[in-house]
Amino acid sequence: MNAFTAPLRRAASLLGFTALTVLSLASVAEAVDIKEVTSPGGIHALLVEDYTNPLIAMRFAFKGAGSTQDPAGKEGTANLLSGLLDEGAGDIKSQDFQAKLDELGVALSYDAGMDNFSGNFRTIVENEDEAFRLLKLSLNEPRFDEEPVARIRGQIAANIRANEQDPGTLASRAFRRTVFPNHPYARPVEGTQESLAAVSADDLKSFRSKVFAKDNLYVGVVGAIDAETLKRRLDETFGPLRDKAELTAIPDIQPVTGKVEAVALDVPQTQIQFALPGVKRKDPDFFAAYLVNHVLGGGTFSSRLYQEIREKRGLAYGVGTGLSSFDHAAMLAGSTATRADKAKESVSIIRAELKRMAENGPTADELAKAKAYVKGSYAVQNLSSSLSIASTLVGIQLEDLGIDYIQKRQGLIDAVTLDDTKRVAKQLLATDPSFVTVGQAGS
Repeated sequence: MNAFTAPLRRAASLLGFTALTVLSLASVAEAVDIKEVTSPGGIHALLVEDYTNPLIAMRFAFKGAGSTQDPAGKEGTANLLSGLLDEGAGDIKSQDFQAKLDELGVALSYDAGMDNFSGNFRTIVENEDEAFRLLKLSLNEPRFDEEPVARIRGQIAANIRANEQDPGTLASRAFRRTVFPNHPYARPVEGTQESLAAVSADDLKSFRSKVFAKDNLYVGVVGAIDAETLKRRLDETFGPLRDKAELTAIPDIQPVTGKVEAVALDVPQTQIQFALPGVKRKDPDFFAAYLVNHVLGGGTFSSRLYQEIREKRGLAYGVGTGLSSFDHAAMLAGSTATRADKAKESVSIIRAELKRMAENGPTADELAKAKAYVKGSYAVQNLSSSLSIASTLVGIQLEDLGIDYIQKRQGLIDAVTLDDTKRVAKQLLATDPSFVTVGQAGS
């Protein structure tokens, strides 16, 4: 999901939430018994044993190894690599590697974000020996043969071409340039036609060997596997990696505020994106900011922006905001799309709601409802499957939240006072936001 347009899509999560509200976070959290596991080779992981089904799910991430590490002029390297690690490895060529995964029922995929490079792996216990061997090969001995490199590069290039006149894509590009000028965050993760063409197999090999290491590796495992077996699997799979990653230093950046950019495009709908500085995940005020954002536009049909723009005026099908905490920046961003002749009105309403929230903060009733939703939806969104729990375990480690985070999260939310949210709302929203529009009418 695009980090800059994700807020617009979060409202859909409410539909799944209502069917599962009978589950309390407390009861689910109690069932998630997290164990810390360290292999003889020093590889650390968090494990939740679950023998309900004969399955093992693993999520792992290399911190700092995302698209920010792409060499200048070769943007898209990390993304291309993510599409090729399961396209042949060791002495197994691409088609045979894919056939083995299918035959064994192994799910293996990789993803390159801006900050991190991550992988998902799932196997049935019956086939775990061969499944883990394939995982090890994909990480440590990818082939990068000519045919799969050309094929995956072509697929990405075709997608880039298809999006050259897409309003959402143009809005995201302009948004990145405006909010993070001259920073690696401004570059498209997928690269450009020119930069993608410049990436060679040797570039992919060099990137992998530099950024995949044991010191920036975070692992979460859920399923029918005990700690001793996992220790052995960790060393088998990740042991051949280098000890320390060779990462290019990335500077921190504050999102630019007060800028307006209008991109002219002859389309019926105008895309609108806006941004303000946010708070980092480790900030003591994070949950106060999270609750403020939820009331403002954070993904439910009761948010102020949804009510003003969708319900009262019918200007858009949806509108949303979200907090984004990157390794080197923090941002509160929002997005919507409306008729071209209603774009200026929509921007004015957004500005007015930001100002109103900055001046007065949420009401006591809004805060109470936001707390109830944010506490209740966590289990649905983060603990509803083996892979989602594994992903949560990795996230806990990446953000250094502590092994007891799931259990203490509810208390952290309950501790937020109305005064906290009013203070944080003023800090976050009193600044003039940056706006980017793509369409026939600007702000």
